[in-house]
Amino acid sequence: MRDDPRLADRPLAVGGSAEKRGVIATCNYEARAYGVRSAMSSRHAMKLCPDLLIVKPRFDVYRAVSKEIQAIFRDYTHVIEPLSLDEAFLDVSDSPHFDNSATRIAQDIRRRTWEELRVTVSAGVAPNKFLAKIASDWRKPNGLFVIAPNHVDEFVAALPVDRLHGVGKVTAEKLKRLGIITCTDLRQWDRRTLAREFGSFGERLFNLARGVDERSVQVDSRRQSVSVENTYDRDLPNLDACLAQLPPLLDELQTRLSRLDRSYRPEKPFVKLKFHDFTQTTLEQTGAGFDTQTYARLLGAAFARGARPVRLIGVGVRLTDLRHLGEQLDLFGE
Repeated sequence: MRDDPRLADRPLAVGGSAEKRGVIATCNYEARAYGVRSAMSSRHAMKLCPDLLIVKPRFDVYRAVSKEIQAIFRDYTHVIEPLSLDEAFLDVSDSPHFDNSATRIAQDIRRRTWEELRVTVSAGVAPNKFLAKIASDWRKPNGLFVIAPNHVDEFVAALPVDRLHGVGKVTAEKLKRLGIITCTDLRQWDRRTLAREFGSFGERLFNLARGVDERSVQVDSRRQSVSVENTYDRDLPNLDACLAQLPPLLDELQTRLSRLDRSYRPEKPFVKLKFHDFTQTTLEQTGAGFDTQTYARLLGAAFARGARPVRLIGVGVRLTDLRHLGEQLDLFGE
């Protein structure tokens, strides 16, 4: 939309072709008005919005613009935790700019990214990461929302529990069955009872319901895995058809691993399958090797969980950060 003004007011998505069983990666708000969303099949998106234009991803452009935005961030603070190409936490507690006003810093970042890059930014300003993330979504697109320290208690009290970090669909349904709709409801439960109902996540729920999040902004965000996946034009009907796709996937995985620096060590192989009905499963194994036979065995076990046609296969490696211990990656060796 930025690079071609003719696209500005029409439903637009980035993703794969509907004819080749592609999936929507993201879409603009004009498309979302029709119900189109990320992770939806392109075919279904076209049914919802027949005028939808789907364009291919341009990762080289995204990376380049992301670096430019990161450079703007660094003009205000070096305490930055990137979450993705287009999202990051910034700790501006010690920033000398604008008399240390986080709100004015956010306003200036938004102004500069628009004036210099023609990219809109939504920002959230809050005392901690949990609230800043919620605030950043509060006035999308292209908005700014501030949760001042003295307003935290009031804001969180009215917050629906399904907005809490880590509360997915299953947990939200369980909370609803327990009569917990808002954080005010959640505050009626003590730590011990929440731990009994939700395990270790119960402590997290107890704190979030009170606006408490002690996580610091992590400057050195390290890679946790490397993977390769492919969506196939036609469903793979059985395990043999899936196994036949392993060699090229593993070749590409090896290529990507070879590009890593020496501060990573491979720890666990894993496979991911997405079945024809869009359900998916991931299987990994501690202490296993990284040879073709290991991935074939994991693929077989993962396939058995669904035992139905497969539309996507992914293979990958979980990584351990060794920093600078200098260990070599040597996978799939003779």
